[in-house]
Amino acid sequence: MILEARDVRRLYGAFVALDGVSLSVREGEFVSIIGPNGAGKSTLINVLTGVLQPSAGSVRFKGKDIGGIGTVALTRLGMARSFQLVQIFPDLTVLETLQAAVVSRLGLGTRFLASLAGCGHVESEAREVAALFNLHGKVHTLTRELPQGEKKLLDVASAFALKPEIILLDEPTSGVSTADKHAVMEILVDAAKRMGLRAIIQVEHDMDIVFGYSDRIIALHQGTVLADATPSQIEADAQVMDMVVGRRRGAHTTSVAPHPTPSPGTRGNSWQPSPPQGEEGRGSSRDARLERRGEG
Repeated sequence: MILEARDVRRLYGAFVALDGVSLSVREGEFVSIIGPNGAGKSTLINVLTGVLQPSAGSVRFKGKDIGGIGTVALTRLGMARSFQLVQIFPDLTVLETLQAAVVSRLGLGTRFLASLAGCGHVESEAREVAALFNLHGKVHTLTRELPQGEKKLLDVASAFALKPEIILLDEPTSGVSTADKHAVMEILVDAAKRMGLRAIIQVEHDMDIVFGYSDRIIALHQGTVLADATPSQIEADAQVMDMVVGRRRGAHTTSVAPHPTPSPGTRGNSWQPSPPQGEEGRGSSRDARLERRGEG
């Protein structure tokens, strides 16, 4: 188990935001967390990423208690996070933005420009990440000049430049046009494969993306786990569809997925994460399979 939460409670005064939440993420999984506004998703994200200390219960990453550890320490342990709102520097180029992430990972502190001056490998790593996200042709473009879809990709790419083992994506297609959202997801998933990520967690409101890419879906309702199951099992559960997804069973193909996507449980295109450089043959941990959820 790479990430595990046990009986997590989080209180804000007398308000109970999370009430006995337990979940786990295994090697090779793409897990989506869903729920209506007020379900506790944001609080859960902050607890899982060490921003908030649970009021009770525990969160463990690779066997280590990470409750309230903070994002910097958690990044060093191997977990990264992207945010719903794009977090980029408008006056930096794409290359400089990715270089900043690499410098941060290498622990070179705030000496950003000085770090770049004598570190050719920083630029090399940044260019590699840019290529993974199809941004290699935009490395000298100011980030403010990118279209929204590429801004989102750059934001996620910056998290990938930290070389995490697991990444938590907060609405990865938020603000991206309907026409571009699957392209963004395909690039993201392919990058995860190539970098050898061990697991992906996403919080997402777009049910087309949730049902199209998840191995497992965790549904929150009023601070508790209402369901933890495969997409096909979630879709077959009328109560969950009504309370969390907001539509009755059988409405997925007409209401949730305006663009053709494979039905849950019938997706092919399996892929296996590639081991990072130097880790070939390290062992069975890299044999876990992530399912690539694309349009058929």
